[in-house]
Amino acid sequence: MTTASAHRTADPIISVDGVSFAYGERPVIDAVSIDIEPGAFLGLVGPNGSGKSTLLDLMVGLREPDAGTVRLFGELASDFEDGERIGYVPQNATTAARGLPLTVRELVAMGRYPRRLVGRFSDADHQAVDDALQQVDIAELADRRIGRLSGGQRQRAYIARAIASEADLLALDEPTVGVDAESRDAFYQLLDDLNAEGITIILIEHDIGVVTDRASRIACINTELFHHGDTESFVDSDALADAYGVSGRVVHHDH
Repeated sequence: MTTASAHRTADPIISVDGVSFAYGERPVIDAVSIDIEPGAFLGLVGPNGSGKSTLLDLMVGLREPDAGTVRLFGELASDFEDGERIGYVPQNATTAARGLPLTVRELVAMGRYPRRLVGRFSDADHQAVDDALQQVDIAELADRRIGRLSGGQRQRAYIARAIASEADLLALDEPTVGVDAESRDAFYQLLDDLNAEGITIILIEHDIGVVTDRASRIACINTELFHHGDTESFVDSDALADAYGVSGRVVHHDH
């Protein structure tokens, strides 16, 4: 597999500058600025309805801001066309995948579509799919229908699709909802391994203790940005209480 390190530059992978967004009259994101450096593992946290998913959509170019700018790999997100560089798993994607009439291999192969030449898959395309399946440890499930997989296995299939596309960035919106604890821990170990290879990760996860155990940086929002920095400074700050409007502390989990 070609890792993200082959594409990395000194510039931020994502640069969010003074971005605001509203649904009608309801403001969801207000004057948020964040730079995400290559190789970061960013945890995006905040209460329900705080704008996390909307901000992630803005970051990967799925929505356009009402004010401010978003740049992806140095380009305006609205002009960015190298979609294969982003592996995006939206909220509830693995649940929706239950009804897809696809095998695991077919889903993962979709990651190669933007990169293949016109016509049939090349030997390199097939090899990239095989390598991705091996890397996330689901090669033995390649011919199984997506709907017959467990939630944790479907997660891995989506990650394999991103790996097959040679993505530099993984953007994950609460990917462990409905997944058992053992599968969740294995999934996060996979994310750790991918991040160690140089892939940048943005993760929305409702369990703040899990995020602080895994992510190297935290952005905490509730419409506005309450914190963006390393995990240690987040744990030591009042950002959690300020964003949630309650007193509280971060609980770490033993793995």
